Amino acid sequence: MSMIANVSRSCLAGLIALAFALQPAAACTSLVISSADGSRFYGRTMEFAFPLDSDAIVVPRKHAFSGTAANGQKGLQWAAKYAATGLNAYNIPVLIDGMNEKGLAGGILYFPGFAKYADPATAKPDQSLAPWEFLTWALTNFATVDEVKAAINGITLIALNQPGANFIPPFHYTLHDANGGNIVVEPLDGKLVVYDNPFGVLTNDPPLPWHIQNLSNYVKLTRDDPPPLKIFGQTIKALGTGAGMLGVPGDLTPPSRFIRAVAYASSVVPPANADDAVRLTEHVMNNFDIPLGYQRGSAAPGAPMERTQWTTIADLKNARYYFKTLDYQALRQIDLRKLDLDGAGIKTFKLDKPYDIPRIDVK
Repeated sequence: MSMIANVSRSCLAGLIALAFALQPAAACTSLVISSADGSRFYGRTMEFAFPLDSDAIVVPRKHAFSGTAANGQKGLQWAAKYAATGLNAYNIPVLIDGMNEKGLAGGILYFPGFAKYADPATAKPDQSLAPWEFLTWALTNFATVDEVKAAINGITLIALNQPGANFIPPFHYTLHDANGGNIVVEPLDGKLVVYDNPFGVLTNDPPLPWHIQNLSNYVKLTRDDPPPLKIFGQTIKALGTGAGMLGVPGDLTPPSRFIRAVAYASSVVPPANADDAVRLTEHVMNNFDIPLGYQRGSAAPGAPMERTQWTTIADLKNARYYFKTLDYQALRQIDLRKLDLDGAGIKTFKLDKPYDIPRIDVK
C-alpha cells in the first residue's frame, strides 16, 4: 500500500512544495524534559508560514508501506512492526511528528542550506526513501534509538523533488526513546549522519555539532542570581531577579532558540508525576510560540509570516501523545494503550475544531 494512497499526489504535493518554496525558514524547536522518576517527555513546536492543515493519525501494526524511489519506482517496502500516532500535513498519511507504542518519539525539523541527500540515480530502489518518509519508517519499525542506529545503513534518503515543483525539502530528524536515548539524524553530503544528542534539544540549521560547540559561549549562565559586583569601591547589584540567566538570547534564530531550549530543559525542577510533567513541558514550549506578524521572510509586501501552528508533547513511558493547535489551545490526547492497534488502515482525526473560551458567570 502506497504511503500516499487514495490521495491526489499532484495536488497535495504541489501545495506542500509551494509552501516549502516560499518559506524562508521554519523555526521549529524540540526538547526533552525528565520527571523525578526518570520518565521522559518530548516536546516540539511546529512553525510554518502557510497552513499545514494537519490532522492526527494512528498507524496500526502491520500496515504496509511503500517508500519512494527515483523515476516513480517503488522504494523501500515494509510493514509496521509497531503502531504509531502523530500529526501529518495536507491529509497525507505520513508522520511529520509522532510517537510509537514503545515510546520512541521524534519529529521532522527544517534544515535549510545544509541538507544534502543521496543521488537517486545511484541509490538502490529497494533501500530508497523520500525525505518526508524517514520519520514514519523509524517510528513504525523500532523501539529505541539504538535500533534506529543499527538499521540506518540499510536505507538511503534520496534527493527527490516534491511532485509538481522543482524543490527538494531540506530536513533533519530528532528521535528520543523511553530509555534515555536521544539521536539526531542529518543528511550531509549524501549520507545519513547520526549524532548522539546528550542535550535532547534540536532546532534548525546549522548541523548539531555547531550548536553544541556554540554552548561554549554561554558557560556563565546559571539559574542562580549572582552576588553583587564590587568595582572601584562601589557595589553594583542586579536589577530585579533572573540575572543568572542574563545573556540567554531571545531572538528567533535557530542558534538562539537552541541555547534557550537547553537553558529551560536543564534548569526546570523535575516534576513528580506524568500529569505535572506534561503541564511543565507545555509551559516550557510556550516560550517558543511565534504569534502571527512577529516574524516574516522579508519586508516585501505580502511576504509570508511564520507562526506556531501546533505544539506536541509525548509521554514516552505511558505512550500518550498530546497536542494543541493555533486555533485550539487546550491540550488533546491520544493514548495508544487504549486504542485498537491492530485495526485496519490508518485512522484520521480532524483537528479543525475551534472552541469557545469558557465563560464563568459570577453572581
